[in-house]
Amino acid sequence: MTETPLISWPPELAEEQLTALTLQATTYALSHGLVYLPIAKTQPPAPTSTIHAPLALFPSPIPRKLFEQARALQRIYNVLYSRVATDVQFLDNVMGEVEGVGKVDEFTGQLWRRWKRLRDEGITQSLQLGLFRSDYMVHLPDPSGPASLKQVEFNTISSSFGTLSERASALHRYLHSSTGYFGSSPCLQTANFPRNSTTSGLAEGLATAHSAYSVPEAWILFVVQEGERNVFDQRWLEYELLESHSIHVIRQTLADLATSASVDPKSRILTITAPSFPHAKGVEISTVYFRAGYTPTDYHTPAFYDTRYILESSRAIQCPSFQLQLAGGKKVQEVLTKPGVLEQFLLDESRWGDEAFSQAEVDAIRGSWMEMWALDEGIGGEGVQKARDLAQTLVLKPQREGGGNNVYKEAIPAFLDQLPTQEREAWIAMRLIAAPQGLGNYLVRAGGGTESAVKTEVISELGIFGWALFGGTDGKVKEKEVGWLVRTKGKDSNEGGVAAGFSVLDSIVLVD
Repeated sequence: MTETPLISWPPELAEEQLTALTLQATTYALSHGLVYLPIAKTQPPAPTSTIHAPLALFPSPIPRKLFEQARALQRIYNVLYSRVATDVQFLDNVMGEVEGVGKVDEFTGQLWRRWKRLRDEGITQSLQLGLFRSDYMVHLPDPSGPASLKQVEFNTISSSFGTLSERASALHRYLHSSTGYFGSSPCLQTANFPRNSTTSGLAEGLATAHSAYSVPEAWILFVVQEGERNVFDQRWLEYELLESHSIHVIRQTLADLATSASVDPKSRILTITAPSFPHAKGVEISTVYFRAGYTPTDYHTPAFYDTRYILESSRAIQCPSFQLQLAGGKKVQEVLTKPGVLEQFLLDESRWGDEAFSQAEVDAIRGSWMEMWALDEGIGGEGVQKARDLAQTLVLKPQREGGGNNVYKEAIPAFLDQLPTQEREAWIAMRLIAAPQGLGNYLVRAGGGTESAVKTEVISELGIFGWALFGGTDGKVKEKEVGWLVRTKGKDSNEGGVAAGFSVLDSIVLVD
């Protein structure tokens, strides 16, 4: 098979075929839980309607070799970030309030101070759980040259859209089975649609942590945002935990937890009680899974950080802990690229014994990175000057998740003009990935219906999910790669978040 799909995509459709395909897609999405809550000023306690999630009509072409490479790298990344999260001195130096980002970035500082308080009080977590997602793009700076895989970022908190992405891939398999995509491309064959079982994989990670807690009747707590529209991406995990593992879930916001959560000072058992809850004495919590808490807007007052501290002072396994959330910071990603830093986490046999990795595996991780540097790098503002000189090829990133936070290309010089010198340490500069040109798709906005399929040139991002349970007395990391997602956006949109409204859910057709 030729490389043509990376040069020209999607196949052409007649108008009546496009209408029929869009109707099939939106009907399937609504029938199979590929849905959002509609936009509303406040979401009612009991939803009465849904809209389909934003979606692409065609799967996006990704080279088979690069897809398999991304899956193989996940095992290494699972272990790497688990080890970073257990290296107290490293995180203090990079993200702390005394020497690191926390002294200039208030959000990072708030998280670090609560973690430091736990340590000062002698409270440690015996086990931690990470549900991770490593995001990549295909890098093709020369259309006639080979494509490579480059990492956008590594997510350690609220790594979302696993369950809806599984349904997006099922949607594309259904469209192929029902319409054959009208014979529009020889690439669209069943063998080129990889299976995706992210729902069961992520639930397995949560269930493994629950089992390690060793109290079968305990529940898992989902910490969620108020007015969450992407609720079904979370509910599918809840249903899988109950149906496949007999584990119950309770959903609470940080505001709810201010009154519903309590920690026994001796046993450190976390208990949740609520007036509407069927257990009058409350339930013990085995695992705290954060689908909120990754953005400053989730913490309306300092008291919300204190509520987070209460949860983390318990013996319940945190997903993620303060330190694992800090490990996912963009500054950590940048520091890992420095000579010798990655090697100390993966190659040091005196530290990791037979759990050390090979030089080839380290080289594979380094090969997945674009050039990046700190804005405060060097003496005399060299990092800033380099960013000015190369602005058209860069993105600037703060220590934030969730989309809508980055600064791109032509906006960089003006941003640097107004960025206070003392805040430079909170930002990194990263070379932009050169996505393949000429790729398009039909994008259907959330709830848009059959007339909303818009053909546009696009950029796609591949995410690989994994989980890791770590921190036990043996120091070993139990981990697994568990699935994938694709998010696709218009070429002219810099940001990539589905929930933030920039992207649609997509899936993969493998090409050779």
